[in-house]
Amino acid sequence: MSSHGTPIPMTARKSGPLKGTAAVPGDKSISHRALIFGAMAVGETKITGLLEGEDVLDTAKAMQALGADVIREGAGEWTVHGVGVGGFTEPADVIDCGNSGTGVRLIMGAVATHDFCTTFTGDGSLRKRPMGRVTDPLALFGAQSVGRSEGRLPLTLIGAAEPVPVEYETPVPSAQVKSAVLLAGLNAPGQTVVIEKEMTRDHTERMLVGFGAELTTETTPDGYHKITLTGRPELTPQEVAVPRDPSSAAFPVCAALIVEGSEVFVPGVSQNTTRNGLYTTLVEMGADISFENPRTEGGEPVADLRVKYSQLKGIEVPSERAASMIDEFPVLSVVAAFAEGTTVMRGVKELRVKESDRIDAMARGLEACGVEIEEDHDTLIVHGRGSKGVKGGATCATHIDHRIAMSFLVMGLASDTPVTVDDGSPIATSFPVFEKLMAGLGAAITRNN
Repeated sequence: MSSHGTPIPMTARKSGPLKGTAAVPGDKSISHRALIFGAMAVGETKITGLLEGEDVLDTAKAMQALGADVIREGAGEWTVHGVGVGGFTEPADVIDCGNSGTGVRLIMGAVATHDFCTTFTGDGSLRKRPMGRVTDPLALFGAQSVGRSEGRLPLTLIGAAEPVPVEYETPVPSAQVKSAVLLAGLNAPGQTVVIEKEMTRDHTERMLVGFGAELTTETTPDGYHKITLTGRPELTPQEVAVPRDPSSAAFPVCAALIVEGSEVFVPGVSQNTTRNGLYTTLVEMGADISFENPRTEGGEPVADLRVKYSQLKGIEVPSERAASMIDEFPVLSVVAAFAEGTTVMRGVKELRVKESDRIDAMARGLEACGVEIEEDHDTLIVHGRGSKGVKGGATCATHIDHRIAMSFLVMGLASDTPVTVDDGSPIATSFPVFEKLMAGLGAAITRNN
């Protein structure tokens, strides 16, 4: 049952060709960061194209609770009057981050080097997710944390009174962990260093530089990615234009690829190389996707995508690509079900600790819809049905996970019989206009109430 209120069962039925323009919302990762960095700058930051999903709105409320003035000026248009690095004040109440793992982990980093206590909580899904991967490196700065077993929420973080700079090598590829350490390093003296074996999405580094921080990146002799941040800068307010979210764009893109006769145009999608692994993979599978009008917006590379229905083939996705498409594996597994041959996805163990165990959730739903799968802790293998088609006909559990819900609804658009999800309400956390956008393309998705 959804912790967002009454569950909203939804059903997707086999649709005619999807046609039209899919103007997906702003990038969620960049939206979170724009609010946080705006709150840590001195002066007024103006944001356009902000994703107004529940996750991002919870981050906006958190910045207000920490002392920043955050104002919605219009649809997607926000101003943030920041308090400067080190200027946050102790919140009067618990900070509720809803469903957002990105929000809670970044905010933990931002307050870890402030001399006060902050208590965090979230919805039923977020309270199941491990926070030790963030609180452990934050402890190196001098922060202390007290939470439930395995560092789960609710959790109280006691910020370091006299923070020290840190050099930290991330044990797993995680942009959230990297970003939390860098955010903590902003209010620590000296230089904070993060070393990654595999480069993860780099929105934090790009935005820090844009706001005026002194930050350098380099590749070490052993091939690692090293980021060095000089602490206690005065961040300068910016005008941030948020590009459209490649993770949200994945759903209309993948739907167009598997619904016969479809052609969909998706404008202004981020093409950041640390985020575009899905699109590289789809092209390798034979997807007819053209990348038009490449340009830079808000410091991020973007392009317009034109996507046509395609006969796809199964491939092996290299494990080193996993970090650049970690949120897109659920919908990729749906596309793989309609491909000819087998698709092997390795290096995906991070999916076990997302909003749900996404490997298990997708495996069980795919099986229920007649697709043969194999899995282990770090691998998901989908045996595509190709011209045989996907049977469908199941009700799939979403486990309060927006991406699971949207992935199975995409599958239902091309399956022989309808596919139902037990609760579509979590979709609002990241893609509040999903139903309206998909309906505008001709998708047969309905609520069952």
